[in-house]
Amino acid sequence: MTGISINGLGSGLDITSIINSLMQVEALPQQQLQQTQANDQSMISALQTLNGKASSLATLADNMALPGALNLFTASSSNSAVTATAGTTATAGTFSVQINQAAQTQVDVTAAMATWPTDSTGAPSALTLVDSTGKQTQITPASTSIDDVVSAINAAGGPATAMKVASGTDASGNTLYRLQLNATHSGAAGAFPVYQGTSADVTAGTATDLMSQPGAAVVTTAQDASATLYAGTAAQQTVTSSSNTFTNLLPGVDVTATPAAVGTTATITVASDNTGITKQASGLVSSVNDLLSNISDNTKVTTTINSTGGSTASGGLFTGESTVRGVSDAITDALYLPTSNGQSPSALGISINQDGSFTFDQSKLTSALAADPAGTEASLQEIASRVSTAAKNASDPVTGSITSLISGQQAEVSDLTTQISDWDTRLADRKATLTALYNNMDTMMGTLKSQQSWLTSQIAGLPTYSSSSSSSSSNG
Repeated sequence: MTGISINGLGSGLDITSIINSLMQVEALPQQQLQQTQANDQSMISALQTLNGKASSLATLADNMALPGALNLFTASSSNSAVTATAGTTATAGTFSVQINQAAQTQVDVTAAMATWPTDSTGAPSALTLVDSTGKQTQITPASTSIDDVVSAINAAGGPATAMKVASGTDASGNTLYRLQLNATHSGAAGAFPVYQGTSADVTAGTATDLMSQPGAAVVTTAQDASATLYAGTAAQQTVTSSSNTFTNLLPGVDVTATPAAVGTTATITVASDNTGITKQASGLVSSVNDLLSNISDNTKVTTTINSTGGSTASGGLFTGESTVRGVSDAITDALYLPTSNGQSPSALGISINQDGSFTFDQSKLTSALAADPAGTEASLQEIASRVSTAAKNASDPVTGSITSLISGQQAEVSDLTTQISDWDTRLADRKATLTALYNNMDTMMGTLKSQQSWLTSQIAGLPTYSSSSSSSSSNG
């Protein structure tokens, strides 16, 4: 019962309020721990945001520093029916290509039938597809139902897939269907003949070519796309493709022709993509500015004026944090310092401002690329590599300086959580002690009040004597 307080029955005191006031004082150390923990958690959140920005910057800079990452090109075509793309292995220049034919995917349709035919035993006849390499795929339908034939062909994984197509009715009113067979691969490599009969029948030459039956047809023949380079010269050469895209027609250049391009010639122009390079450089500067701005915003010292006219200064979360300042300095140096050949980043359009942020001037980089493409790209990649290293040193999941700082803060929060929990127990014990103390005091004061009341009543019951009564008694 020591933990229960019946509020001042004996003394009339508000024991609950007294104990609550005392406990507020007792809880001050715990409140200080809780405030410290809240500050640490705010710091962790801010550091995690900063770490994410550093990690993103490291990825962006790392990609920019990869070999050939700035070896960017654009490709244009003089023919609207022909398009071209250029990769990092391309070379600037112009060439012409004549489109001879477009790629096609083989499509066959069988003669119309109500049901699939049977063999000499009365079972559904087998059919065999042969791919362009000579591999045979024998298929045995579960029944003479055209649906079962379609299912069996599609499940076989052969050189063609099948679908059922309605084809009217026969003289008896029976619904007729055709099998439409579509090659699984485009171009000449997707070609296939289809036979009624087993694989052994095909090998023996006794199987029936389904496309030789009346009403059957090869709707689209399998063929590769074809194009000619240097047409009409001694260097003329023909190239083919299973699709309408000629991959690496020239190193790093892909050309795609539509069927409308057949019989026409296109002039393909490959040029350096300075716009793409400047976009990457601009993105690098923007990402650096984003990180530095985050540090700056969390480092600012703010001054507030109180009611008496005095001022109070308070720092940001990162104020005085040397690790964060080191990250800022390292990334700034990586973007700002000259390259190994003595070239200043400002000559590439990257300039530092008085507040520590950076400005990117696209026109300067464009001029530098025009004057010395290879040297300018090498300098940009060196700068990107330095920025990547600085950002990785900050954000590496294991060894990063910001990562380590976050781990330290998290360990402190964990320790504070334990201390706060211990204080919960300590405060509960203290409250129980105070409750017992004040309950005992209340009981004692109640007892004293009872004794006081009894004495008061006893005193009140005593006889009273007046001075006149005393005088009369003396005279007598």
